[in-house]
Amino acid sequence: MAKYNSENGLRVGYSVEDGIGEVEIDPRLPLLQDADLRDKVVLLRVDHNVVKKGKILDQYRIDVTLPTMYNIVERGGRPIIMTHIGRPYDKKTKTISTLQDESVDAVVAYLQRKLHIKFAVPRFSTTEKNGILDIDTSINWLIHDLKSRKIGGIYLPNSRWFAGEEDKGDKLNRFVIQLSALADVYVNDAFGSWQPHGSTYHIAKYLPSYAGLCMQGELYHVQSVLNPSKPFVAIVAGAKYDTKIGPLKEIYKKVDKLVLGGLIYNTYLCAKYGVKIAGVEESDIELAKELVEQDKLHKKILELQVLVETDTLEGRFEGKFRTIDVKDFAPGQTYKYVVDVDPVSFERDEVKQEMNSAKTIFVNAVMGLMPHFWHGTSKMDEVIDKNRSAQKFFGGGDTLQTFKSLHPALYEAALNNIKYYLFTGGGTVLKVIEEGDPMGLETVKALIDNKANYFKRSQNN
Repeated sequence: MAKYNSENGLRVGYSVEDGIGEVEIDPRLPLLQDADLRDKVVLLRVDHNVVKKGKILDQYRIDVTLPTMYNIVERGGRPIIMTHIGRPYDKKTKTISTLQDESVDAVVAYLQRKLHIKFAVPRFSTTEKNGILDIDTSINWLIHDLKSRKIGGIYLPNSRWFAGEEDKGDKLNRFVIQLSALADVYVNDAFGSWQPHGSTYHIAKYLPSYAGLCMQGELYHVQSVLNPSKPFVAIVAGAKYDTKIGPLKEIYKKVDKLVLGGLIYNTYLCAKYGVKIAGVEESDIELAKELVEQDKLHKKILELQVLVETDTLEGRFEGKFRTIDVKDFAPGQTYKYVVDVDPVSFERDEVKQEMNSAKTIFVNAVMGLMPHFWHGTSKMDEVIDKNRSAQKFFGGGDTLQTFKSLHPALYEAALNNIKYYLFTGGGTVLKVIEEGDPMGLETVKALIDNKANYFKRSQNN
């Protein structure tokens, strides 16, 4: 962070070194620090998607946006905040639900307790199938109170409750135009929301737009995953193989060792050893054969040898689960559900050596089926932490929530440890790896294009 220097040159105070330093970022990106915010209404898009069944699972993604909020208010801006929560749009019925469990109320309550500032949530009319069709003009009363400082901020309803948020036609255009009319400036601090939706992408066509401080930090740190210090170990898990094909191909090129978990690992094992594991689709096995062939040549995949097989997904019942060893696999064998990696897998000499020698470790993984099969993930976190010299990057809501629930003390320590960085969006990191350039994200390109367009207009004027 830049040192403090008094304008009159007198040494009346001093700055404190925080160990962070200046964040170097692509000069094409418009930054919050350069925005004129005094007496401006600022539409701030965040990723506070941390609510499940009306309760906050992990406040981390809220807390990391507080510096942006403070910066806006400290420099005279008046914030209108919005986030998405859950997936209220049903693809089968093509309807939008507006359930209380997916409202922003829990987030607003947390912010009010944390900041001792009063927020107001507008009431908009909802339809049975299309959610909120229009931003009602009644919000102008709240904006008046916001400007006169009777309230500290406005927090809009769940962005995905609006019919235009994920639409691609007239509803989108109407929503974005109405949204832009609320504010003077737009700030995107939602690194985890990389999809080009109304409030993350299209809005930047209508307002002067900037990257928030959280967004800047994420874009800066993801460069260390794209260009890691070697040796580089990545740990990736997931519930569907086909959704991870692109990122896996690119990660494989960069890593020295790749560790797989979850159904992704099960799929890989089926493709390599010719076994059948419950829950693994044949189409995914065919897709995974390319990775198997690739690894025959480069031998980068670090196999976790001992797994946990269970007869049921309902829970961890004595007599219903057992350990199995990959070395016993033979073509044609059939297994029930493989739901975890046994902790002993991380004790193997080869695994410990690779983990301990890594200079960069990226984790986007929960190894077992939570909450009953947590033992493999717990051991993984412990082994990673023992490597004190590596730069460790954790990403993804499930990854962080599981990390916190299994090792609360270690999680809290990681928040203030420069050897750890916790990304707010693991899926976004994988998308960046797939694209090869964080500035290639559609939501980021929208900010860059906005800056270029406003620069052209100012020159013409």
